[in-house]
Amino acid sequence: MQEKVARLSIVREKDMMYYVKDGSVWKVRRKQPGVPKGKPEKEADGGFEMDNNYIYFLDKAGDVARAKRAVGGQKRKKAAKKAKKPAKKKAKKVAKKAKKPAKKKRR
Repeated sequence: MQEKVARLSIVREKDMMYYVKDGSVWKVRRKQPGVPKGKPEKEADGGFEMDNNYIYFLDKAGDVARAKRAVGGQKRKKAAKKAKKPAKKKAKKVAKKAKKPAKKKRR
């Protein structure tokens, strides 16, 4: 689950990517073919300390939110060991080659 950290109400612009770094919200132009690389701009100062146990992002309302970092990924369910039955093989159809008419000898 996420929790709000700072209420900033940032209005997103098209073709811009937003990210949180050092307690501030930054924006940069998205990478597109034929367009030069954009320079990051500071959008707003959040005024909060960042914790490495959380990931910080801009939510739909334009506020900074954080969620618990999934360290090590999710646990996988153990697959039940079942005796596999041999799969039946389908008979392959043998394609017959069409006979070509014999070539005439040249003199």
